[in-house]
Amino acid sequence: MAAVGLQTHIWANNTRSTLLLIGFPVMLVVVLFGLELVLMGFGFLPNSGGALGDDINYAVGMLAGTIPLAVVVALIWFAIAWFGNQAMIDVMTGARKVERSDEPELYNLLENLAISRGLRTPALRIIESDSLNAFASGIREGHYSVTVTRGLMAALTRDEMEAVLAHELTHVINKDVRTMVIASIFAGIISVICQLVFRGLMYMRGGKDNKNAGPLILIGFAVAAVGYLFAVVIRLMLSRTREYVADAGAVELTKNPDSMISALRKVSGRSKLQAPDDVQGMFLDNEREGFTDALFATHPSIDKRIAALVKFGGGRDPGAWDVIEAPAGTAVPVS
Repeated sequence: MAAVGLQTHIWANNTRSTLLLIGFPVMLVVVLFGLELVLMGFGFLPNSGGALGDDINYAVGMLAGTIPLAVVVALIWFAIAWFGNQAMIDVMTGARKVERSDEPELYNLLENLAISRGLRTPALRIIESDSLNAFASGIREGHYSVTVTRGLMAALTRDEMEAVLAHELTHVINKDVRTMVIASIFAGIISVICQLVFRGLMYMRGGKDNKNAGPLILIGFAVAAVGYLFAVVIRLMLSRTREYVADAGAVELTKNPDSMISALRKVSGRSKLQAPDDVQGMFLDNEREGFTDALFATHPSIDKRIAALVKFGGGRDPGAWDVIEAPAGTAVPVS
């Protein structure tokens, strides 16, 4: 496949990972500031007793305590996520680790691919689901993992499965997997915090009245929403080109573009797998329907990925029909 600027891609992923780690406490401060305003509006926090501007300045003053809290929370969450990210993902997806003795052929395929690139073999995990999907996970050497569904194992041939494993291994090589895990674990918690707090407020009664309650609540929700939307924007920051690059890497590893293409054809329309949105961005395929879903899609479409493999990888699409001349102007598919 044509050159894709691999080192630039890896450098960009390293930069994104660093920005995500730096941005996490910043997002927390923004969200917590918005929540302060909302809680002041509902009367759960004290207020200035003056005009709206005074209340906002009072909330800004409380940031002196909020910022250290955000940093502490970020450090605690960082430690939890650093050492427990795989356990979190396993719980969210239902994945379980298997050994060579459990799935010898699958394990050997992954091991041979890793050896060919001088890598330590990632752990192998399986999800007991009829869906056709796979993903790589992990954020540091010696703790990477490749997960496949039981449905994928049943539907794909040996060569197609090798291509999918090579695709996921390429995500490890390119550092895509680290960026995705950081995004899903760190940015995802912002969404969870906002949803839990806002839902909780719906069932809580306020304390002391505040004459600026209405504006404070509106401003607070708006500020907190900025932090929440930033978590969504993070997913859009993660370039969809990573899937093209991983497809290209699979072809480079296996020298078999046709198997990657046929695997994608089988996966298309059968990849739906239950998991949080942030985790679904790690999948081999993450189907989206409708204009809104397409706008926030984490993956290019299967058709676009196959078109790239045909154009640059020299593969053949089994889903495409070669049309020849036939009587009465009919189109005849040629296998």
